[in-house]
Amino acid sequence: MTEDTPARPHPLDHLVLPTASLDVARARLTLLGFTVAPTGIHPFGTENCCVFLTDGTYLEPLAVADRQAAATAIANRNVFVVRDRTYREENGDEGFSAVALGTESAAADHARYMEAGLSAGDALSFSRAFTDATGKSDTASFKLAFAATGKATDAFLFACERINAPNVDRTALQAHANGATGIVEIVAASGEPFEQRNVISIAAGIKAQGGGTVYELPNAVVTVLDPAAYSARFGIPAGAPSELRFAGIVFSVRHGDTVAKLLAANSVEHHMRGGDIIVPPAPGQGAAFIFREIA
Repeated sequence: MTEDTPARPHPLDHLVLPTASLDVARARLTLLGFTVAPTGIHPFGTENCCVFLTDGTYLEPLAVADRQAAATAIANRNVFVVRDRTYREENGDEGFSAVALGTESAAADHARYMEAGLSAGDALSFSRAFTDATGKSDTASFKLAFAATGKATDAFLFACERINAPNVDRTALQAHANGATGIVEIVAASGEPFEQRNVISIAAGIKAQGGGTVYELPNAVVTVLDPAAYSARFGIPAGAPSELRFAGIVFSVRHGDTVAKLLAANSVEHHMRGGDIIVPPAPGQGAAFIFREIA
């Protein structure tokens, strides 16, 4: 399969944000006005504390909880843990490593990635406990298929099939003091923005708009900018990535004033760019967070 014959478009499912400590991530995200879910434990040594949004997407801050279990998973070629380890070794423990796309068949996506020469390794199936805000638990099960460019240090994309959705109420977890309701854009930086077209197009089952570097998912947009354009847009240095680096997340919020007042009250560094409120990355927040008022 080539970029000219895309699969069915895949929506944004969630974003993976490596962090050194879930305690630090939880404190930082709470300071930004998010409600953070209870800790979730993976069977391969990692753990998360997710932020769920009413549009069905979510953030997955990810830490290493059991280094021995993670080492065993790496020895067993668990792509999710291998890529997390490599990303941390190259970029540090704080960052934005992966975009997960919703799919009805991770097996079919894995086959597409293999055919295109973009598979990052074997597909992965696993289950973990999920707990809601009241303490009610159920089991969440997933199957993942991974796509990436040749360098294991780069950010990557993966298809996420939800085999079993937990029968719990997320309503309380989706209510945020900052009024965030969803993710409308993911922004990446690359020294060669046009070189990312193949991996993003095939992973997401879409083409870039007008042959450029903007990819319209069914529920969000992925934009790839060169470092100078990224810095000009957000007023934040992008570094000098030669390959793909996810760098910014644009959230829809109900009232920009509410966000600005909350950030000021919590002494969170931020600045304005047009109508956007921009919070630079910080420990526990591995990407720039951009809050945009959308009626």
